Amino acid sequence: MAPDIAGSVSLPAPGVFDVALGGTRTRLHLDDGRSMVLSVARWRAAAGRRDRWLLLRCQGPTVDLGCGPGRLVEALLRKGIPVLGVDCSALAVRYCLLRGAPVLHGDVFAPLPAEGSWRHVVLADGNIGIGGDPVTLLRRATRLLAPGGSILVETGPRRSELWQGHARLQDPSAAGAWFPWAVVGLNAVSELARRAGLRVVATRRGRTRCFAQLAQDDCDERAGRGINAPDHEQG
Repeated sequence: MAPDIAGSVSLPAPGVFDVALGGTRTRLHLDDGRSMVLSVARWRAAAGRRDRWLLLRCQGPTVDLGCGPGRLVEALLRKGIPVLGVDCSALAVRYCLLRGAPVLHGDVFAPLPAEGSWRHVVLADGNIGIGGDPVTLLRRATRLLAPGGSILVETGPRRSELWQGHARLQDPSAAGAWFPWAVVGLNAVSELARRAGLRVVATRRGRTRCFAQLAQDDCDERAGRGINAPDHEQG
C-alpha cells in the first residue's frame, strides 16, 4: 500500500541526495511501495565503458543536468568538449570542482548560461525523473538546445514503464521528505518525446541501462547512428 503523503510532499531539497553522493548505500522509495538501490558507486567513479554510448554522442558543447559528482563532465572535458555540469547539491558541486569539472550550483529549471546554444543536453542516471514530469523536463531541456541539438536520456531497465508519483530517499538512519519523481522505460520515451516536440533518433538497449537520443521535431538532422542498436555490454 502506498504511504499517505498528503501534506508532506515537497520538491527535493538541494541536499536530498547528499547521503548517496557521500558514498552511503541508499534506496529510493517510491510511493507505490517499490524501492530501488541507487548506483552510488557508479556516480562516484570515473566514467566507464557503460557510459560510452552517451559520451560518443556528445560532439559539441554539452550541459549535464543533475551532474552529481561530475564523472561525465570530467570525461567530456578530457575529450576537449566544452561542457558544464549543473546540480543543486553543494556537495555534488564540491566533488565536481575536486575533479576539475566545470559546474554550476543551481536548479535545472532556473535560467542557465548559454540557453539556446548547447549542442547536447544530458539527463543520465535517472535524471529524467527530476520534478516528476518528464514532458515538462524535456521541454525545459529543449530550450537549452541550439538548432540541430539533441537530448541524451538514460532510462530505466523496465522498458515499458512510465511511472509518475512521489519518492523519498532512505538511508540506514533516516527517511527524507516525499518529492515528485518519475521513472521512465525505453519504450515509453517515444510518446514522451512526441508530447515535448521531439523525436527519438537513436536508442541503446542494455541489460540494466538503456539510453535514447532525442532531436527536435522540426530538425532534419539525424543526430544518432545505430538507431535501435542492440547493446551487448553488461550494464
